[in-house]
Amino acid sequence: MATINKKELVDTVTGQLQARGIGITHDVVARIAQSLTGGITDSLANGDTVAMRRFGAFHVRETKAKVGRNPKDPGKDVHIPAGAGVKFKPGKELKERVAASLHVLRERSA
Repeated sequence: MATINKKELVDTVTGQLQARGIGITHDVVARIAQSLTGGITDSLANGDTVAMRRFGAFHVRETKAKVGRNPKDPGKDVHIPAGAGVKFKPGKELKERVAASLHVLRERSA
């Protein structure tokens, strides 16, 4: 399985837009991508939910403080403080497209 980084995603989007006749440069698309991720990050840091129709929604979720165990010394309790994390709930179109790609995953792992 391949991992796509931000530069490769920007390259892909730039190519798609240019193929549609939209005169946009790689630099502009990179700045838009940076602004988009920055805006999502800022909104989540403020406790907001970020929803993008057909793609999905990001939301902040609080985790409660708990007592865990140290795997190297199971007899000792380890305090795990409360925190916050980001959760993603995929939208309908994303779920359908990913579900339809099962054959691709199987081909890559074979």
